[in-house]
Amino acid sequence: MAVWAAVALLHIEGAQAQTPVSIELVFAVDTSYSIDGFEYDLLMKGIANAFRTPEIVNLIGQQDGVAVSLFQWSSEVNQQYMIPWHLLTDPASVSSFAAKVEKAERDPDRRFTAIGEAIDFGVRLIAENAFEGRQLKIDVSGDGRSNTGVSLSKPRQAANALGIVINGLPILTNIVDYSARTPTPAGPISMGRYQAHTNVDYYDLETYYREKVIHGPGAFVEIANDYDDFARAFLRKLLRELTTLVSQENAAPRALVQETHARQLNDR
Repeated sequence: MAVWAAVALLHIEGAQAQTPVSIELVFAVDTSYSIDGFEYDLLMKGIANAFRTPEIVNLIGQQDGVAVSLFQWSSEVNQQYMIPWHLLTDPASVSSFAAKVEKAERDPDRRFTAIGEAIDFGVRLIAENAFEGRQLKIDVSGDGRSNTGVSLSKPRQAANALGIVINGLPILTNIVDYSARTPTPAGPISMGRYQAHTNVDYYDLETYYREKVIHGPGAFVEIANDYDDFARAFLRKLLRELTTLVSQENAAPRALVQETHARQLNDR
């Protein structure tokens, strides 16, 4: 843990220790077995193009800095494939971040869906970085329920203790029934799509995200009807996240965030 924390702290573009910002925002992107290469490209291009829109660039310019980071997750998180913290303040810094998202190499280790691990990693990224944000947010996007790793309750509680809001972007699509471990191809095999077994077919992922994933004051779900709809949904979600205002008086001091986080780690 100490090694990756040091890496996360050192690789921050445009930041110094305890840099005050309006928002710290982590994007946790599902790249598990149910998402093929074509769909992965849709996710990355959708995120990159959202940051390139004039509305987003203007909103970021109205803030006192927006700190962003992005990582991929499946059964666990490999920090080698994350995009470290970037401080966005102007069109040039926004463009630089968008370019890195669009060119991000995919983690080849595609396994199951561990939303709890993703939230836990996002909490650590926020608690151990070099920023002091008035708003702290984790954005979780994915196409299935958590089916491995830690339960969602503990990392959600840890986020709540630090004042971190968790938003969700569920992608409504069929996934693999991992309990049977025998995915059935649906449609052209070259597209890598899979069909869930009838006992879990077309479950209500939106409700699952509302009840089990999002957490905190003002937390919300933005739905993507499928992968082709992801870009629209992500842009709408990002507009909401950058528009919401929280007063400086309501923000937890950085020292308190770090102290609470350290206590959580000691209690494990």
